[in-house]
Amino acid sequence: MSSLLKQLQESGQAPWLDFVDRTFLKEGGLRKLVEEDGLTGVTSNPSIFEKAMGQGTAYDDQYKAFVTANPGASVVETYEALAVKDIQDACDTLRPVFDRLDGKDGYVSLEVSPYLANDTDKTIAEARRLSKMVDRPNLMIKVPGTKAGVPAIRQLIEDGISINVTLLFAREAYIAVAMAFVEGLEARLAKGETIDRIASVASFFVSRIDSAIDKKIDERVAAGDKDADALKAVRGKVAIANAKLAYQWYLDFVKSDRWKKLAAEGAMPQRLLWASTGTKDPSFPDTLYIDALIGPDTVNTIPPKTMDAFRDHGTLKQTLTADVPGAEHVLAETDRLGLDLPGVTAKLVEDGVKLFADAADTLLGAIEAKKAKAEA
Repeated sequence: MSSLLKQLQESGQAPWLDFVDRTFLKEGGLRKLVEEDGLTGVTSNPSIFEKAMGQGTAYDDQYKAFVTANPGASVVETYEALAVKDIQDACDTLRPVFDRLDGKDGYVSLEVSPYLANDTDKTIAEARRLSKMVDRPNLMIKVPGTKAGVPAIRQLIEDGISINVTLLFAREAYIAVAMAFVEGLEARLAKGETIDRIASVASFFVSRIDSAIDKKIDERVAAGDKDADALKAVRGKVAIANAKLAYQWYLDFVKSDRWKKLAAEGAMPQRLLWASTGTKDPSFPDTLYIDALIGPDTVNTIPPKTMDAFRDHGTLKQTLTADVPGAEHVLAETDRLGLDLPGVTAKLVEDGVKLFADAADTLLGAIEAKKAKAEA
């Protein structure tokens, strides 16, 4: 019997791995997941690279070789050389998937610097540069879905660069980047250029929403709030409801005449990707954010521990379109109870940018120390 993860992929949802590491790649860990579990993608971010590069000895040989060959190279240049090598190796491992699926999947994501999250022009320049450095057709550049990120996404899609839009929490923000994707395709088409090999995913974060909302709920319940029962009734349900309604918007949009014109030219839809799918609250099932968000033409990027849990005891069922009225009720209650989902999601974007910038600070500090050691 095939792995549950492979069955997930066969059911229409692509399992991606939210992890990359030099040792894991060298030892064939990624290849094994592709072959045995039907894995079709990989995501990385500064936090992941900080754990991979800042600790252990897996990168030491390349540190030494790079600083010897490039005396005077900056810490950022050193980091990029290391990161690009991992991303290229991961892209090469997934290239057979990319070829077999005719470019519909098989992607590896590399993030632009989190320090540029609020600068449109620098984000565009950085994405173009990283795309050339990696030089693989199955690379996706990750761009945050901030206000500055939206016009950058539109331009990069027009350039023909595949984009993973990250740090989406609010449905309104998702719709803005979906429109940027469409406008980029339309601009490209207007210039007579092809649009059939440009892929994009919109990374919608889930568990962080519940963590923030549930903290508010717990504080109010503990204080004896008069709406305690109603508050408890939506605890742990807001993120999933939010994601379900985002998917409903997607289903409606791909039926529109505007999208059909692009699809007729070979355009691939921008898939919703569920991110931050490791369960933070130990009282919830450890596979909650996979089990509850399974639906066609979507992606779930899964941390290794959660992937192991789903393979072992996940529940495979088409859940993303189940009980949409229930999801609408949860969000109506969230609003009625004054839990301020828009305020929470806006803060989560700010916090997310800061978390990645802090991870980048730590990462570059660790690389500086290793670089100094290699130069000694």
